[in-house]
Amino acid sequence: MRAFGARHGGAEGQLAYLGRRGTRIVLVGADGGWGDLVAPSDEVARSAAEQAGLALRESFEGELAAKVVTGPYEWRRMAGIQLGGRGAA
Repeated sequence: MRAFGARHGGAEGQLAYLGRRGTRIVLVGADGGWGDLVAPSDEVARSAAEQAGLALRESFEGELAAKVVTGPYEWRRMAGIQLGGRGAA
């Protein structure tokens, strides 16, 4: 997470509980770059974010979502998922 922030001019994030699979840590860089990681539990995700100095947002909407820059790959993948496909064609 620190390396991601360094590459993207800083970063903030949001945690999403995935049930038994763990907790997803969504990272959004100051430059609009984004990525994610999955931790085995909410506790591990919060601890890792704290150790990395990652500011956490309560939800992935508003200002945080508006920062995300997407490209052709993401649009193809999202369209495929919405239409019942498996992702990019």
